[in-house]
Amino acid sequence: MDLQRLRAFREVARELSFTRAARNLHYSQPTITAQIKGLEESVGTPLFVRRGNRAVELTGAGARLCPYADQILGLVDAARAELRLGA
Repeated sequence: MDLQRLRAFREVARELSFTRAARNLHYSQPTITAQIKGLEESVGTPLFVRRGNRAVELTGAGARLCPYADQILGLVDAARAELRLGA
């Protein structure tokens, strides 16, 4: 799991939209889609159910991953902030 994919996952999970997540993260929508597909391949299970009308929802696995993604990304942000303060 890499951080860029986790950030994309967290944003899609928050927005329940690949398009809005891409806009928020300043990426193209195909980039977000590729990141999510890569993460799903990495964890070995779908994280979102894609609906025909562009809507998405979390799978059970996606819902279970959310708190871990928040925690991991929060720790990374905290470590970066700490290192900037000590520099």
